[in-house]
This record gives sequence, C-alpha cells and structure tokens, in this order.
Amino acid sequence: MAPPLLKLENIRLTFGGTPLLDGASLMVGPGERIALVGRNGSGKSTLLKIAGGLVEAQDWQGFVTVRAYVEAGLGPADDINRVALVLDRLGLTGEEAPASLSGGEARRAALARVLAPEPDLLLLDEPTNHLDLTTIEWLEDELARSSSAVVTVSHDRRFLEKVSRATVWLDRGMTRRLDKGFGQFEDWRDKLLEEEEREQQKLGRQIAREEHWLRYGVTARRKRNVRRLGELQGLRARHRGHRGSEGLAVMNASEAGESGKLVIEAKGLEKRFGDLTVVKDFSLRILRGDRIGLVGPNGAGKTTLLKMLTGSLAPDAGTVRLGANLDIATLDQNRAELDPSETLAHFLTDGRGETVVVNGQERHVVSYMKDFLFKPEQARTPVRELSGGERARLILARLLSRPANLLVLDEPTNDLDMETLDLLQELVEGFPGTVILVSHDRDFLDRTVTSTIAPAGDGRWIEYAGGYSDMMTQRKGEGLERRRARPSEAPAGKREGSSEPPRQSTKKLSYKQKFALETLPGRIDALGREITRIEERLADPALYSRDAAAFARLTKELDEKRAERGRLEEEWLELEMLREEIESG
Repeated sequence: MAPPLLKLENIRLTFGGTPLLDGASLMVGPGERIALVGRNGSGKSTLLKIAGGLVEAQDWQGFVTVRAYVEAGLGPADDINRVALVLDRLGLTGEEAPASLSGGEARRAALARVLAPEPDLLLLDEPTNHLDLTTIEWLEDELARSSSAVVTVSHDRRFLEKVSRATVWLDRGMTRRLDKGFGQFEDWRDKLLEEEEREQQKLGRQIAREEHWLRYGVTARRKRNVRRLGELQGLRARHRGHRGSEGLAVMNASEAGESGKLVIEAKGLEKRFGDLTVVKDFSLRILRGDRIGLVGPNGAGKTTLLKMLTGSLAPDAGTVRLGANLDIATLDQNRAELDPSETLAHFLTDGRGETVVVNGQERHVVSYMKDFLFKPEQARTPVRELSGGERARLILARLLSRPANLLVLDEPTNDLDMETLDLLQELVEGFPGTVILVSHDRDFLDRTVTSTIAPAGDGRWIEYAGGYSDMMTQRKGEGLERRRARPSEAPAGKREGSSEPPRQSTKKLSYKQKFALETLPGRIDALGREITRIEERLADPALYSRDAAAFARLTKELDEKRAERGRLEEEWLELEMLREEIESG
C-alpha cells in the first residue's frame, strides 16, 4: 500500500473555553476523494489550514496580471498551457489586474492557481462559492478526470455527492470517517447520533443505580465500597464531560397579510447595457404560492431580471405590474447591508432598544439570536468577527423577522451548513406566500421551486416546470424533438412544398461541430452500456472482500464514465441548440 500523502493525528486546538479541535485526525492516500463535513464553526477550515494549501486568495503583491499569479504556482514539469484552459473555464481572461478583482474573481483566480499544476493533493475550502452552475459542473468533471487526491469542504450536496468517495465528519472537535461518498453520509451520521443518545441514557440510568446504592446499600466491605465510589465518580465525570450535539436553528418567517392572487405580471421586458441585450421580450405571470428559481451563468442577467420583476429596476421596454398588498423581504447576495463595526444586537433591532418584533410579538434580541444558534455573549460582538456562515445566519435572522408575503432570495445558500440549509428548504417549501430565488445550488432548487427560469441565449429567458433537474430533462427533450421534427433539405435548394428559397444564415456549423453532432449519440450510448457493465460487476457483494483493488479501480472507472457521459450529453445539447438557432436565423 502506498504511503499517505497527508497524515494528521490527534490534533488539538483551543481558542479559550471549549476546544475547537479535540483529537481530530485526517489521513489522505493517493487518489482519494474525501468530503470534510461538519457544522458551521466546527473547525473544518481550521483543520485544512493546519494541513496547508487552502483555496483562498494569496498575496497578490508582485503580480501584474492574474495569469502571472497563476503561472507562479506551476512547477518546472507542469504544462503552462493548462493556465489558459483553466482560467477560461473559470470565467477569467488572465489579463485582469489583481488589485481590481472582486471577491468572487479573486477566489476563482486562487482556484485556477491550484488546479493548473495538477498537484498530488488538493485541499479545497468551499470551491463552488461564486461559481455559476456551468462552471461547477466543469469543476466536477475536472476533479473526476484528475489523478489528484482531493479533500473538499462544501455546502453543495450535489457537488459532494459527485466528487467524494469517502466522508470525514468533524463533530465537537473529533473526526469520524465513513469509507463511502457523501450520498451515504447523512443516514450514517443520524445512526451514530441515535446510538450516542442511547448510550447517554444508559449512562444516566447506571449513575442513578449507583447513587441509590450509595444512599442505601453501603454495608459491605470497605475496600469494595471505596472502589464503587471511585467508579461512580468516574461515571459522573463522563456524564458531565459529554458534549452534546449542537442544536438546530429555528426558522420561521414573519407573515404579512395575504397578497392578491396575482403577485407579478411582466410583459415584453427588455434590458440592454450598451450593445449587450440581457433580457429580450420576456413575459411572466407569478401567482400567490409560486416558488420561482432563476439560474444561469455569471453575467447572464439573473440579478437584473430579478430587480426588474420586483420593481427596483426599470426595464428599457415592457411593463411590470405588482399585485395588491405586497410586502417584500429581500436577501441581497452581496450582503451589502452588513456594517463590519455594527454589533449583532444593533443589527437585528435596527438600533431600537433590546427587542425585536417577530410575527407581531416582542422578543428579547438575545432570545431571538438563540433561534439562529448565536450565543448570548455574542450580542455585543461586531459583525467583522463572524464567520461566513454566521454572517449568512445573521442576515437570515433579520430578513425573517420582517413581515413579508414575497421573499426574494439572491443566493441564499452561500456559506450555510447543511443542517441550516435543510431548515431554509423547509421554510421555503412551507412559506404561505410567494418566493423568488436565485441559486447555483442544484439540490436546493430541486427540493424547493415549482418552476425554473433559465437563459436561452441572445437575452431570451424560458420558464420550465419543476426544479433544476426537471429543467435539464426538458431541455434535452426539446433538443430531441427539434431533431426529429426538422424537415430534410430539398436537393434543388428549396424546402419541399415551398416556393421560397431556404433562408441563409451568416453562421454555419464547422466540420468539427457537424461531425460531433453525428457521432456523439453513438458515443453516449456506448458509455451507457459500459456504465451498466461496471454497475453489474460492482453489484457483486463479494467483490470487495475478494479483490479490493479491483473494486477501487471499478469505482473510479464508474465515476469517470458517468462524468464523461454527462459532459458529452451537455456538448450534444449545446450543439443541437446552436444548429437550431442557425437554421432558424
């Protein structure tokens, strides 16, 4: 067996009070794909910092361009051509000045710097933050193709399910490992917590028995009594020293009066920025109770469309009519309203005393903070000292205290741990009003929205029934239908039954694109057969014990072929849409 690339054992770290890490361990072998999971504040990022090599913005001094910064991370044997490829897929040209980068751009530049060299070990802390869906899916394929071992921290369930083959749970300072991907983690975690609770109940009953003996049964020999007293003290110490699992946040939106049945009606919306058209001839009716998701690449115009729909940005053409009795609460993805010097209590109360009004009832701000897992002593803590997850919870706490019947959420899942995401999902699902949300979290969209709006090119936007996966299925179906319905070309240069010559487009498919359209379906079908063959072999329950190396090799091959099939399906769909656009242009 090859030696591990990384081995941390019995790591302990305390910042005053309760230990953050209390015997944590992490071992990574060549080619392993590990999801490091845990609650906000559990120490995941700290453990990665101890291991070294975090995906975060480095010191930009001395670099004129982003390309120079990324190239500086290459070793002598690394391929410099990968720099341009990785930068392009992450939405950067490489010519940007480091000093002018936004927070999201700086994070993508740092990600490019660690991906370009294809190192033996990648440690990624929330790599999908500030990435759009297309780039996240590229990153999944890139990691599936890479031979690097990977340890990643992420709140994106779908991403973790696709990239992990083992899961390390950091909980109350200690780590526990599951040699299966994240898809199996939550059931395993829940069973461990149930077993722990039963053990604590048994320990409590044992202490009660021993205390009863201490009061009424001290009649035997002195040596035995001393021993049992010592055992009782040990049991009490174990019981006192037990750190129970952290509770869950409590999320309830303050409800306003019911809005009218029609919430928003948009007709013929258009918006341009110079020569760029981001919205073209878009119409939509949103009714009370709808939950609408907006998806698309960075820069496609999601936030612009959202602002027009809610009346905060005027369209260049078209009209927006807002329904009656609307009370809107908005979560801004930039968290712009956070003042780093403001305290938590001042932020939640808007500086008006010590109480916050929730659903018409006054509550002390400290009591309300506890619902969102803040400690009483944090009431006077300035915002600058909060972690990213704590800031996200603070914003949600204030948002949900405002009476509303329309929630507008722009990237609400950023920096939230999975338990809090589950509660936010339940809140969105059960909210009696209307919800419009922008998100790159595919799992969250699938679990919450009733329809999804996505860009179709040239400023056009289309609404699809269901969540993100439903949208992708419908888009593939549209491509197939267009392919089946397309009439064949008449040999004389005219379409059958038409006296008009065929329309000519200034664009046309290249030979390479035409060849790909013809051959991709066969390659996709062949991959499907190979995937079925591998799945049948892995279904053998004795394979792992008989040949662990073969099991590992087949598991890796299955992941790679699934990723390749997904990539080819996306490529085929994009080419189909391009061909349809050219032939109808």
